[in-house]
Amino acid sequence: MKLELQGISKAFGSFYANENIDLVVEEGQIHCLLGENGAGKSTLMNVLYGLYEPTAGRILVDDKPVSFRGPGDAMAAGIGMVHQHFMLIPVFTVAENVALGAEATKAGDFLDLEVTRKKIREISDKYGFDVDPDALVEDLPVGVQQRVEIIKALVRNAEVLILDEPTAVLTPQETDELLDIMRQLRSNGTSIVFISHKLREVKAVSDVITVIRRGRVVGDAPPSAETTELASMMVGREVKLTMDKTPADTGEVAFTVKNLTVTSTTGQRVIDDLSFEIRRGEILAIAGVQGNGQTELTEAILGIQDRVTGSITLEGKELLGRSVKQVLGSGIGFVPEDRTSDGLVADFTIAENLILDLYDKPPFAKGISMRPAEIRKNAEQRVAEFDVRTPSAQNLASSLSGGNQQKVVMARELSRPLRLFIASQPTRGVDVGSIEFLHRRIVTERDEGTPVMIVSTELDEVLQLADRIAVLYKGRLIGIVDASTPRDVLGLMMAGVSPEEADDAHKDSPDDIEGDFA
Repeated sequence: MKLELQGISKAFGSFYANENIDLVVEEGQIHCLLGENGAGKSTLMNVLYGLYEPTAGRILVDDKPVSFRGPGDAMAAGIGMVHQHFMLIPVFTVAENVALGAEATKAGDFLDLEVTRKKIREISDKYGFDVDPDALVEDLPVGVQQRVEIIKALVRNAEVLILDEPTAVLTPQETDELLDIMRQLRSNGTSIVFISHKLREVKAVSDVITVIRRGRVVGDAPPSAETTELASMMVGREVKLTMDKTPADTGEVAFTVKNLTVTSTTGQRVIDDLSFEIRRGEILAIAGVQGNGQTELTEAILGIQDRVTGSITLEGKELLGRSVKQVLGSGIGFVPEDRTSDGLVADFTIAENLILDLYDKPPFAKGISMRPAEIRKNAEQRVAEFDVRTPSAQNLASSLSGGNQQKVVMARELSRPLRLFIASQPTRGVDVGSIEFLHRRIVTERDEGTPVMIVSTELDEVLQLADRIAVLYKGRLIGIVDASTPRDVLGLMMAGVSPEEADDAHKDSPDDIEGDFA
């Protein structure tokens, strides 16, 4: 099936998320939509899938104009979509999830799940999915859950499959398996729209690459294009994709976590007897697939988690049991994983956000009075130093792009003397150009002798920044390894395999996919 978008625009008020976009997806083609977060990729696909009505333009299927009033119309036309955040009901079986919305019945109104089970087995056998129709979704690994989403679309006879950032929650091995599945689907005539900002994956599997920047198509490129060329198209300027840093010049141990356990409200150990240490002048990266205890670890350090045992010390002083204000006051800079809810106050000005943890201290306050001139002076300095793109530091933080919001958070946390710097998902939702800048600032902090802890689900970022890598799986420490550890070894560790077993597997199968990332 051939799919074509002609002059598609989508406006939200006066803001155009998509503007006059043309796109052609041929039958049996993997067509990548490449662009940074916020470029308009997902909005465009939501228009195609009937979730949004286009402001202008039209959609053609096999050269015939179509109009979708909702996802049901899109599915009826042969278009399926796998969202970045899966649309599955955890307590239902695979068959029950697949049947939802397309239920087969018998004897009138009785649900006939056997028909669905049969279809699941047929598709699973055809593509080697290895999915049990009667398995509960909540018991399945994330990679298998994603296969269930693909099966849902194929059961509904999807001829065009939209995959929206499909590797965001996968281990490297699961990512490679998904790319193989995409190739199989293509060989069977299925067209795929692959939405991503990860250059290695795009180059590995795409037939055609269309680059979107700020809601507009800036050009097409073949998968043979250089990664630097693609990155430049994404951000509109030349970008350096590799981080040049000298080996760490480490000092004594400054930060220690010992036998840390965090228990959820249901009694589950989300952090289980975790111990590690960080020396002055080194970056320890915490790696793992999202949801394996990273959030709870940083919250325990910050003093947010209640059900915590063990010990957390900074320069020999216990932090456990202190308030958030006391923890930050001990010299810890903290960049949270969600800047919008935890890092900024959207209705405060940029200048005010830059002093959120220092507003009551000199030079920004004298007694009970704040000092506007000092606050304004600080803001002008930080905006210039961190290249925050804004007409004025008196603008609201909500007026900034995601990348510039992240720069504000980083500027605030890195603009005071630190004894420890922690950054969780430091470049999530940030364009390639801003990633380059923020990574350099993190390494600069390390070079000044500060112990640094980075928490990231992006393996590329971990490999760029880390001096050592600690891998978490289901709240437990799988191991701490050197930053030179091969990518596939780290991927196996992220799936729960011990460092020794992962290294043995790497030696048996050394031909893992290598390449540049962004």
